[in-house]
Parts: sequence; structure tokens; C-alpha cells
Amino acid sequence: MHITVEPSILYLGTPVVLLTTQNINGTPNIAPMSSAWWLGWNCMLGLGAKGHTAANLLREKECVINLPSIHQVDAVNRLARTTGSSPVPPYKLAMGYRHEKLKFDVAHLTPTASELIAPPRIAECPIQLEAILETSHPFGHRPDKEPGCIAFEVRIVRAHVDTSLLLEGRENRIDPNKWRPILMSFCQFYGLTDQLRSSALAKIPETAYRPAPHMGR
Repeated sequence: MHITVEPSILYLGTPVVLLTTQNINGTPNIAPMSSAWWLGWNCMLGLGAKGHTAANLLREKECVINLPSIHQVDAVNRLARTTGSSPVPPYKLAMGYRHEKLKFDVAHLTPTASELIAPPRIAECPIQLEAILETSHPFGHRPDKEPGCIAFEVRIVRAHVDTSLLLEGRENRIDPNKWRPILMSFCQFYGLTDQLRSSALAKIPETAYRPAPHMGR
């Protein structure tokens, strides 16, 4: 039986991302987020329009999409209610946020230099995607209020993957049985379960989805 409901949120399950950007003074910022999805080598990111990370991304037009595994869940939690904004916006204060300058120290994570962009990667994250901003637009249109979020389309220009995740004998293919991301569903952390069954789509060679060869800036 179905009934009509109005949940406050519709976070039905997406991977957790640690987004690194560069502050105006050249220092790095980390923001945990889970509004991210991919098509090919392009990714959509949803961020609050008034947030520090959104401001960094609009100004610098670069970021690293670091994907933690289930083994980094405590680090994600240590960042969960921190912000690079000072003073802390009132709406975030009301939710218990605090300002932190040194996000890497707070999370007990290690910065490592990116190859094509300024923001650093996070060494502990098994997947690190260097990206540049292609376009952005307001998101969250409603008849009774202005959009409070921004949808960012970024293009991946360099992908770094821990070798332990690769399919045996295939240097450019991630083994889905080895990759264990953190998923957020209704603001709670979850991991993947075992494979349900083989997908019909998996019969299509993965190389059929490969974009044009040039992946640089």
C-alpha cells in the first residue's frame, strides 16, 4: 500500500564525497557532501549557494572529488559539521556547525599534490578525481522562494585510483567487487551489500562508454 507523504529530505542514497577546493588565501578546504553523480567523465555537484565551497569553486573553477571508502567514515564524520566560513552563517550555527581553518588536521587526513590543478588530493581516499568547472546554474527552483543551491558541472581531467581497486590484469578498470564507497541515505552512512545478480548492461564492453581521448585541460 502506498500513501502520500512529504519527507523533509529526499536523500535516497548517493556516494559520499570529500570535495577539496582552494581558499582565497591559497590554503585548502575540504567539504563533505553527497549530492554528486557522474555521466562519463563529467560530474554534477550540488552545493549550497552561500557555502564556502561554492564560493571557492566559482572563483577558482577547480576541485578534487575525493571518494572515501568505508574505512574513512570516521574522517568524514569529523568534518561533518565544520565550515570554512567565518563568521559561521546563522543557519549553520543553528545546526551546530563551527569554523575550522585546518580541515586536514581536524579530519586526520593527508594532503597530496594534484597534477593538473591547485587544490590538493586526499591521500587516504582510494579514488581522487581532479576536475575543472565547466558551468553552473541555480538549483532548487520553487514558486515561493529563490533557489538556495547551485548545480556545478565539472569535467574530470585526471583520475587517480588505488591499485588495490583495479580488476586483475586490467590497468584502466575498477573492480566493483573491490570498491566499497560510503553511501548516504537520509543522512545516515551505509555501505554496499553483496552483488545481487549480474547486470545485462555489464555485457556491454566498458570501453564502449569511453569519452574522446583528450582528457587534459
